[in-house]
Amino acid sequence: MTTTAMDPQILAREAIAKVSSLATLPEVTAQILRTVEDPRSSASQLHRIVSHDPALVTRILKVVNSSFYGLPGQIASIERAIVLLGLHAVKNLAVAASLGQLFRGNLKLCGEFTPKHLWAHCVGVGVTARGLARLMKLPLADEAFLAGMIHDVGLVVHLQVTPEKLRQVCERSLAGEGHFCEIERQVIGVDHQEMGRALAAHWKFPRTCQMAAGYHHRPESLGEDGHILVSLVHVADILCCQEHVGFDLTARDEAISSASLKALGLDMASVEEFREKLPQIIEAAATVVGS
Repeated sequence: MTTTAMDPQILAREAIAKVSSLATLPEVTAQILRTVEDPRSSASQLHRIVSHDPALVTRILKVVNSSFYGLPGQIASIERAIVLLGLHAVKNLAVAASLGQLFRGNLKLCGEFTPKHLWAHCVGVGVTARGLARLMKLPLADEAFLAGMIHDVGLVVHLQVTPEKLRQVCERSLAGEGHFCEIERQVIGVDHQEMGRALAAHWKFPRTCQMAAGYHHRPESLGEDGHILVSLVHVADILCCQEHVGFDLTARDEAISSASLKALGLDMASVEEFREKLPQIIEAAATVVGS
């Protein structure tokens, strides 16, 4: 059964309005985003904000001291972490700690897939996009990590607002009835890209991250604006789905866009070589998943 045709942007806005728990980021996370995106901000300002949330400090230091960053010695203070990692890296860890709380609960996407599997996939895509950016020596590693983490957040809105329809989408995808996004548009009227882009805009995430959420399955439809970051997330998403990292239905059978490979200066041989490193990259991100 398909839903009545309606403007996907309107459907996305209406769905987000129904989900009060998603509509507002925790205030400390919103403050951190505003501070780091403001070029006039300083490390001391970020330190003051983060220090007001002891639980957040604990979660950030846990990741900072894990193999994810591989820093020498033990980092005991958030101030030191900010100095060593930089504002953007600490911002991303704060966002990860906040977002991780949203991917909990007893609602199942379908089968054995839970919100925790979806979060594991989002973090996997984040660290994979970060790894690709480093491989390509692109100055986008922190931005790629954030964009990857939020790329599938639209699925959380589906899960909260239309869980039964999302289950239908998953079941039809498992049955091989078409691309996940196309089935979403048939059943729900809007896919998780449009939903994720609307939520990222509502949360006031950087525009490049909004574009990654909104176009990671169709990067070729973008112009040059934000294309590199979207391409990083696109490639990372497909690799993680093919390697069954968490919830893997959205891009399991999707081919990597030739336009994305061209934008990144990659060929499939390089992608396959990078794929071999994926288990190690994902393992190092385990502390982020548990944050």
